[in-house]
Amino acid sequence: MIHVFIGYDPREAVAYSVLAYSIQARASQPVAITPLMLSQLRGMLERERHPLQSTDFSFSRFLTPYLSGYAGWSVFMDCDMLMLDDVANLWTLRDDRCAVMVVKHNHVPRETVKFLGEPQSKYEKKNWSSVMLFNNARCRTLTPEYVNRATGLELHQFKWLGNDDLIGALPDRWNHLVGYNAPRRDAALVHYTLGGPYFEDYRDCEYAKEWFAERDAMLRTAARPRS
Repeated sequence: MIHVFIGYDPREAVAYSVLAYSIQARASQPVAITPLMLSQLRGMLERERHPLQSTDFSFSRFLTPYLSGYAGWSVFMDCDMLMLDDVANLWTLRDDRCAVMVVKHNHVPRETVKFLGEPQSKYEKKNWSSVMLFNNARCRTLTPEYVNRATGLELHQFKWLGNDDLIGALPDRWNHLVGYNAPRRDAALVHYTLGGPYFEDYRDCEYAKEWFAERDAMLRTAARPRS
């Protein structure tokens, strides 16, 4: 079973649903998908919302190993994404020498504001934590207590590992940054980091047609034959 955790924000509920559908529609192995909804994490995540926190799942993502019982491997991904490949192909990239595996972007945002007027933060390892393969047993530092008290930079810059050598590299096709990375035919997981086509201001962004096609496929129902 492939365990996938997806960040959830009620302002982007449709994004979560379309991403989950796109994963299942292409998966060649059984997949269990869990939305990280704050309403379901009461008693685990109790930190106050930070002024620079742009989504509900800015910090809940780091509870993935805890929610997995610190066993096996789990995938986390932001909800503002679209899967264009078989998630099993991502799963096969697991490397037991690593504690976590990410696409190691060298991403410096040009803008100061992104979707819904949220602030755009700039820091080292930006967007690394938007797709993570967790080797859960090696991430025991990520207890609810630690996630509640650690700073944003401690979490998103993986300072909880104590050693960057434990961060494995994924091919960048598994976190294609729309509007930043040059368009590519082999993108496996596209990331609408500035704003997805479900927002009016981004309806014509790169991979918008693919997103709308996926949404329409998700909503399609077969008509019952008339007797």
